[in-house]
Amino acid sequence: MDTKALLKKVRKIEIKTRRLSDHVFGGEYHSTFKGRGMTFSEVRQYQFGDDVRAIDWNVTARYNEPFVKVFEEERELTLMLVVDVSGSEAFGTRLQFKREILTEIAATLAFSALQNNDKVGLVLFSDQIELFIPPKKGRSHILRIIRELLEFKPLSKKTDISSALEFLSSVLKKKAIVFLLSDFMNDGYQKTLRIAAKKHDLTGIRVFDPMEETLPNLGMVPMVDAETGSMKWINTFSKQIRNKYASKYREHVDNFEALFKKNGAGNLSCSVEESYVKKLLGYFKARG
Repeated sequence: MDTKALLKKVRKIEIKTRRLSDHVFGGEYHSTFKGRGMTFSEVRQYQFGDDVRAIDWNVTARYNEPFVKVFEEERELTLMLVVDVSGSEAFGTRLQFKREILTEIAATLAFSALQNNDKVGLVLFSDQIELFIPPKKGRSHILRIIRELLEFKPLSKKTDISSALEFLSSVLKKKAIVFLLSDFMNDGYQKTLRIAAKKHDLTGIRVFDPMEETLPNLGMVPMVDAETGSMKWINTFSKQIRNKYASKYREHVDNFEALFKKNGAGNLSCSVEESYVKKLLGYFKARG
């Protein structure tokens, strides 16, 4: 993609997702994700109705009249977007590729965080860490994240969610809001998910194409694994093979939902044919 075309696409994504974050998600994001706690702001003279437990006795003694401590929410947060860029994210049969939806969701979340003056960081992963952009504030920083989401070419097409979560735990020392975006067609991330969910406010967003759920009955067809590049001829006439495929797919989905729920992390699934706006808004409202 040449520079002019890339900038045009970045601008298009910005206009669409920023409008969503400004008019739809801004308030929901703020009410869903709280600050780290209450921090001291100032002291002022006691007023009728103030909680006597808030009286600052040192200042009161100094001025011979009651003063109270005023606290405010420590609002600044860090949002980390951990996005799967493996080969399977390039799959799409009808409206959009999975990676395009992942990009739009990530951009919407990033602009919601920007509106609340929060830092935003990005991790792109396959079976290795492909790119890490440390958390930072500002529109230009968000636009850089969108550019990377749009044009980044991963070195590997395979997936390892566990290594991504392990990396996250090593680079983030303080609690953060973490959105892990993937199709979650991967196993073996139970332990690292448990550790990450204890430390951070973690949500998994599964993006999928309905055509992945079942094998159509098309006879003998060549199928290429998007992550390994290997090709096999599959007899889709066989009901046993179609059932086995559907069962394995369902196992991955059930595993994803059960693991996140068990570890107190949020999760939602969104088809490339659905409105991710409704999905995200429903999730925020349910949590708020």
